[in-house]
Amino acid sequence: MELLQVKVVLYWSGVVVFLLLELGFSYRVPTVSKARRWLTNIPLSLVNGAIYQVVFAALILRLFAHVEQQGLGLLNLWPPAAWQKVVLGILVLDFSIYLWHLLNHVVPFLWRFHRVHHSDLNMDVSTANRFHIGEFLVSGLVRLAAIYTFGIPILAYILFEILVNLSIQFHHSSIRLPVNFERLWMLLFVPPLLHRIHHSVRINERDSNYGVLFSLWDRLLGTLRYDVGQEGIVIGIGSHRQFEELGFWQMLAMPFTKRSR
Repeated sequence: MELLQVKVVLYWSGVVVFLLLELGFSYRVPTVSKARRWLTNIPLSLVNGAIYQVVFAALILRLFAHVEQQGLGLLNLWPPAAWQKVVLGILVLDFSIYLWHLLNHVVPFLWRFHRVHHSDLNMDVSTANRFHIGEFLVSGLVRLAAIYTFGIPILAYILFEILVNLSIQFHHSSIRLPVNFERLWMLLFVPPLLHRIHHSVRINERDSNYGVLFSLWDRLLGTLRYDVGQEGIVIGIGSHRQFEELGFWQMLAMPFTKRSR
């Protein structure tokens, strides 16, 4: 339970740290009100976190206990050393989220929910909080399935959640970074320059760079793209360009409105 508390503290600490870095070393000037965007994105995060805690917290802990007691999962067919199991567990979880992210773009029904995230007209650390509760809950089921199928240990899960939260905050942040640093980071992880392409209004650019923690899945499966001029990227989706129609309540209703690509 202490590690779970550390996860929450690190999450909100990351929000504060990346916000301060954005204010001091901004990548680009906001085109819409940052304060008004945060009044949409942060409440979404708070609502999602509260509901997720109620629905999944106890269930996940019971599942870990059951998996450990019964020796369930593919990782237990040939039990590796404890540290190897943690590393493999993190890799499995990251690959499962990569596939889940890709499906959110490919399956029209899932895209209805995921477009809430992509509808942000600017991208900064608060965009990492901008998810519809429907997508958030189904992603929890994806994690449960991965834990059960592979027998992932609880330490791997908590470390993964901490690393992924910080990674998502980092690659959504609007921080001006040295190009050489981002290109080096890109060899294994996901820097802002990759994820900025993923948030492009152009569909052929958006349908790339699905990696969350590691960039290697995009490399292996051919979905990596970095040959896009960063200064020319327009953030958002073409069907939702009116800022006044992208508030908190509109985000909750968006999956049930007209279909868009």
